[in-house]
Amino acid sequence: MARKHGAAGIGRLSATGLEGLAGARPIIARVNRFLSSLLLALAIALPACAQGPSREALPPPVAAALARAEVPATAFAAVVVPLDGHEARVRHQSGMPVNPASVMKLVTSYAAFDLLGPGYTWSTRFYTDGPLEAGALRGNLYVRGGGDPKFVLERIQEAFAALQAQGVQLILGDMVLDSSAFDLPPYDPGAFDGEALRPYNAGPDALLVNFKSVVLSFLPDAAAGVARVVSEPPLAGLAIDASVPLSNGACGDWRGGLRARFDDPGRIAFQGRYPLRCGEQKWPVAYQDPASFAARAMEGLWRAGGGLLTGQVRAGLTPLDAKLLLDAPSLPLADILTDVNQWSNNVMAQQVFLTLGQLAPQATALPGSGPLPWKRSGFEQARTVLGNWWRRTFGERVPAPVIQNGSGLSRDERITPEALALLLRHAARHPQADAFVGTLSLAGVTGTARRYAADERSPVYGHAWLKTGTLRDVTGVAGYVNAANGVRYVVVAFVNHPNAPAARPALEALVEWTARLAD
Repeated sequence: MARKHGAAGIGRLSATGLEGLAGARPIIARVNRFLSSLLLALAIALPACAQGPSREALPPPVAAALARAEVPATAFAAVVVPLDGHEARVRHQSGMPVNPASVMKLVTSYAAFDLLGPGYTWSTRFYTDGPLEAGALRGNLYVRGGGDPKFVLERIQEAFAALQAQGVQLILGDMVLDSSAFDLPPYDPGAFDGEALRPYNAGPDALLVNFKSVVLSFLPDAAAGVARVVSEPPLAGLAIDASVPLSNGACGDWRGGLRARFDDPGRIAFQGRYPLRCGEQKWPVAYQDPASFAARAMEGLWRAGGGLLTGQVRAGLTPLDAKLLLDAPSLPLADILTDVNQWSNNVMAQQVFLTLGQLAPQATALPGSGPLPWKRSGFEQARTVLGNWWRRTFGERVPAPVIQNGSGLSRDERITPEALALLLRHAARHPQADAFVGTLSLAGVTGTARRYAADERSPVYGHAWLKTGTLRDVTGVAGYVNAANGVRYVVVAFVNHPNAPAARPALEALVEWTARLAD
């Protein structure tokens, strides 16, 4: 049989032949939902033995890769099953709860996709408590964050340009940053693994500005004997060394060779050298004082865009009677999830997770929210919403995941491969399944799954949509694989073991073995 290519046709019923009938679309949608629920209920009701053989024996390439990594089969859990849920080709310890690392983002992603819809957008709103006269805003400018996961410098610049186009050139007051939409505990970016300057450890925020990170660019100037240092976004009150001396050594650990100093929130300094052989390089760094990052960045970007400000930039709440000046929508959820899943962005995943908490009955309404009733949410509300959604969708017999922050950046989160496979099969029957699958990395082509097919001759290249995950002692993969027999399989596999990084070839071997299935 020919392979099925592309994300289209993932097990959904087709409405072909009915779309021309008046009023047929609502009926088709109800029929699809009913049949999808029926198929899911049958899959849940059937015990594993009724779905095919146990298949506890691992494919030889997988077993060999585990042996080379010195990882016992007891530390490996996996399931390979076609979308209909029957005739599992591999089912090895698939009911064992495991730490999924970043693969847990699939749970957050699909819950958001189902509850909010792929076109959902967040809003960052700009208010004032004063009149606008002759280019001067005679009052404060309030910036209320709505949880936008990707409020990056380009989009902030667009919003500021739109304000200036309305005539806001000078703010005769303060710029007040309102992050009250999320109710968050104190956050230490270095608590998880001691890497506070790694952007993946940035904490969530209702007004998340540029991931709380600075990008340092190093541009060698051989004639001058230095590398020019360019940073973005511009941060008010932060001095960065404009250059660093060049060296003739090998590129190697060029970041370590810079001997960068981040201990002073007002300065980034370099006490080492930059290798000429490295050429141009970029270094994303989480700002050393994350609590002040938003204020520094918003002021720096406002002034860099030609705006004037007589007051300060500070945290605060938007008054009830403030007037709305601008509503800046985010990118749609489907685009956000593409970043979350293809590049495993932790803080974006947590922003999405916290947004689900706004659907909780106990979430409190924010005053002065305008036409859309925003609510304040935290991790507890998000866990409640996701847990309720899980039980409605998969029933009480399927263990709900143990979820902490929705990103997988946790030592405590747990899910079984069987439960995750069930989620992926359900997602394949969603009315907008193609859009969801499109958020995953395409093996050999995009995102973190590029390494699963090093060259185009691989049977996996362009035929697997995957989410990968890695933590200390954890490696995992989950997604869809088109096999040579024309069947699309759900593949889920994890290693929880101190040698997990060395066992990644076992996951790659399982994906390739699935792609080669011919019968």
